[in-house]
Amino acid sequence: MAGHSKWANIKHRKGRQDALKGKIFTQMGKEITIAAREGGGDPDMNPRLRLAVKKARDNDMPKDNIERAIKKGTGELEGQAFEEYRYEGYGPNGVAIIVETISDNKNRTVSEVRASFGKYEGNMGETNSVAWNFDRKGVVTIKTSGASEDDLMMEALEAGGEDVEYSPETSRIICAMTDFNSVNDYFEKSLFEIEDSQLEYIAKNKVKITDVSIAKKVMLFLDKMEEVDDVQNVYNNADIDDSVFDQLDL
Repeated sequence: MAGHSKWANIKHRKGRQDALKGKIFTQMGKEITIAAREGGGDPDMNPRLRLAVKKARDNDMPKDNIERAIKKGTGELEGQAFEEYRYEGYGPNGVAIIVETISDNKNRTVSEVRASFGKYEGNMGETNSVAWNFDRKGVVTIKTSGASEDDLMMEALEAGGEDVEYSPETSRIICAMTDFNSVNDYFEKSLFEIEDSQLEYIAKNKVKITDVSIAKKVMLFLDKMEEVDDVQNVYNNADIDDSVFDQLDL
């Protein structure tokens, strides 16, 4: 099973994203528009759109905003032409970084992402410079609801999952991209409540961080990169030791 330290770090990153309320509706609107453009405007027939709409509703995004974003994607309304771009590089201490963006202006986005790499002790690299160290996986986050780690692993395997990142409150089911929809369907029909569901880049090899000053630099880098307007997700291979993580002023 996946390590607890990794999940503790990921939970902070998720909390950080949730704290950026100033951009969260913009992020979700872009995701809905892209999903509708690629797979159509019917959530029942478009798994990516269904998940994007669910996430938007869970975060109290107004219904009119959701419908408008869908219509932009299907072409029923004129709007900005969003595209997805991925950037890679290294943060402090050689931590590998993958940045996912959705933008209507690639030149602006690459400039802002590159500036953020440089300002916070990182280096932006070429395409696939770090992607080799990550697997693209489906991740279904559920409320643990009192289940033990062993019981949850059994549920995950039954659903078609590969691994579990467990915590007593909230756990993540990891699965192959090809099984993502079926694992979602399994847990939607189970007694567990889904909190989030998306595709992620998960590192194969982690960089262990046991120094508080280095950990602070890494966390600052991630925080500032997430604040870039067009950034949707930031993935990394840092594994901050639990004892160090507890000392950070987060």
